[in-house]
Amino acid sequence: MIPYAGLNGRILYGGSDMVRDRSAAGTAGKDDAGKAACPLERSGMIRTVLRRKEGQERGEAPGFYMIAILLAPVYLLANYYLLRRVMGWVKAWFPFFRTARHWALPVAVQAFLVCSVVIAFFLPEGEFRRAMKLVGNYWLGVLLYVLLAVIAADLLRLLLGHVLPFGHIFVTTKMHRIAGCVCALAIFAASVWGVINARVIHVTPYEVTVNKTVEGMDEMKIVLVADLHLGYNIGEKQTRQMVTKINEQDADLVVIAGDIFDNEWEAVDKPETIAATLRGIRSNYGVYACYGNHDIEEPVLAGFTFRQSEKKESDPRMDEFLEDADITLLRDEGTLIDGKFYLYGRPDAHRPGRGIETRKTPNEITADMDKDKPIIVLDHQPKELRELADAGVDLDLCGHTHDGQMFPGNLIIKLMWENACGYLQKGQMHNIVTSGAGIWGPNMRTATNSEICSITVHFL
Repeated sequence: MIPYAGLNGRILYGGSDMVRDRSAAGTAGKDDAGKAACPLERSGMIRTVLRRKEGQERGEAPGFYMIAILLAPVYLLANYYLLRRVMGWVKAWFPFFRTARHWALPVAVQAFLVCSVVIAFFLPEGEFRRAMKLVGNYWLGVLLYVLLAVIAADLLRLLLGHVLPFGHIFVTTKMHRIAGCVCALAIFAASVWGVINARVIHVTPYEVTVNKTVEGMDEMKIVLVADLHLGYNIGEKQTRQMVTKINEQDADLVVIAGDIFDNEWEAVDKPETIAATLRGIRSNYGVYACYGNHDIEEPVLAGFTFRQSEKKESDPRMDEFLEDADITLLRDEGTLIDGKFYLYGRPDAHRPGRGIETRKTPNEITADMDKDKPIIVLDHQPKELRELADAGVDLDLCGHTHDGQMFPGNLIIKLMWENACGYLQKGQMHNIVTSGAGIWGPNMRTATNSEICSITVHFL
């Protein structure tokens, strides 16, 4: 690992193969933009079909369709189960809903919602596709709580009515009506709250002490952001709120720990406006970012992606967007800022992106650094905490987990990560994981918050 001259004369640390040629990247982006400007390729359905065909030629489709084929019956059976339970509740209130003609419209509406995610996937880019994507994302959130409510009600009915001797009380038409009303209210409340809560960005403060001396600096304010997921769910309005919250912190440094995008560049609405909003971020040392597992170009269907033989990389327009937004992207490289502290941006653990086959180990990251200076690492996924601490890292800043985003995900996620969200000290290293400023998949947040983290770092 060798140091080399970086932007604004700062010293960057990384392998010589990792030196970024911005002029080359810009040329590549312009070439792609030129191709995209071709009327034939930009003509909606043709562009979509070409993308699917290219994926099949690369061998993407078989793995994806195998997963889809295996899970489709589960999805359809779950929706059929819900329809039957809802039909039973409605019949308990309105006996005339017993003929097929009365159910034609409700069944058609549910079929539309069930198929919305698939319909959106195959539509060409455009406003109709965006609308269908939003319908599908809202439906996925509602579906989760309909399933939870109906399953909970059925289990209680089974327990109270058949296992325990209370069948004469609980297995009645009256109790069926009451249970249905309670479930409907719970589903409605959780869904509405989830949509509203997802749009409110909170500020979570942290204070940590790094046992190192920095000349002329007793403390530093860092704002950590992650998981914005610019795309169908998140756009300029959420970005503007985030920038306002960041600027209120009077930050010395702003860092973005990956998942800036949501897999598809075409999903970003009005990118020029969003880039202009991001340029409004104020900080003494600038804005830096690393990429996450969603900062690549790939089609996504209900959270599942195509298996492809080629390396998954970011769309060049994503890179150009960050440059236009005055955000410095660190790809397995670091910078010595103002001669006072190091900042290193790691590529994603599973999808390292363009030009990187295997990301550097924690020991390789710090090998040529002066360990008397604070070392800050930006890593999308909160992995290798012990290794980073042993390598001399002082502050490890992460995202990725969303803190589970929706109940019961916020409980399950704690079983999957050593630090699923919040603060953890590992040896002398401080690890902070943010739940993220945006959302992924279902257009909701329940039992968790969208946030930015305001971190005050004290020095000796």
